[in-house]
Amino acid sequence: MSYSIEDLKNLMARLRDPDTGCPWDTKQDYRSIVPHTVEEAYEVADAIEREDFPHLKDELGDLLFQVIFYARLGEEDGHFDFEAVVDNLVCKLLRRHPHVFPDGTLESRVDPDNRPDDAWIKESWERIKAEERAMVPPSDLPPSRLDGIAQTLPAIAKAEKLQKRAARHGFDWPDISPVFDKLHEEIEELKEAWTEAEAGTGDHDAVEDELGDLMFVCVNLARFLKVNPERALNRTNHKFDARFRAIERVLESEGRNMDEESLEALDAVWQAVKGVEKSGNGQA
Repeated sequence: MSYSIEDLKNLMARLRDPDTGCPWDTKQDYRSIVPHTVEEAYEVADAIEREDFPHLKDELGDLLFQVIFYARLGEEDGHFDFEAVVDNLVCKLLRRHPHVFPDGTLESRVDPDNRPDDAWIKESWERIKAEERAMVPPSDLPPSRLDGIAQTLPAIAKAEKLQKRAARHGFDWPDISPVFDKLHEEIEELKEAWTEAEAGTGDHDAVEDELGDLMFVCVNLARFLKVNPERALNRTNHKFDARFRAIERVLESEGRNMDEESLEALDAVWQAVKGVEKSGNGQA
């Protein structure tokens, strides 16, 4: 037997039943399940990064359950239901892809011999997105070309989106060289702020500001290098995790207690682990 999306919706309704449902599920609201949604999205990304496709199926299911949960809450509150979510999504995708659906319907077809070029597609995408942003109810802030960027995005992702949006409107470095210069400038400003804070002539708020500036430039640098900064940092995280665990294994095999070793001794093992990695990768 194979279950369907309708079965999943019915299951969700059963879980939320105030009389016979799950006590935990019935207590949840939009805000309370946001942390779970974020966690599930990261677990999807992690499965993809590890190319663990059997596990990815499970993680995608968990993420879909989050969508079903929000849709059920919306239905209970009279705001929207799952069908409205799907309808809105399909309409939006049809609207944003006139190069695939020229008449704005699923039935329409583009002429394969007269397809628009990439420049037209990009211009069309930006125009449609701008039109959509203009339809969003106004906020307390004056209109801006940065409108539509979620305020709750993780800092690195938000920095990248801010930079890309600004770049579309001409506010960008001409090439990568001044980005490197800015990187060195921010490092020196961070050093100065830290020195002043340590001497008591400055404060740690300034240190935090300068560190933020440095990280923002690093995201800019990643953009010019055409590297995803989140992925780059995750690769380093994974690398550090693997090397640290390798140090633990080496010390354990030699009967040594890591907590009793000097930093110099630990660094020597760290360098040895790196050497093994490089030789294993065929590097000199």
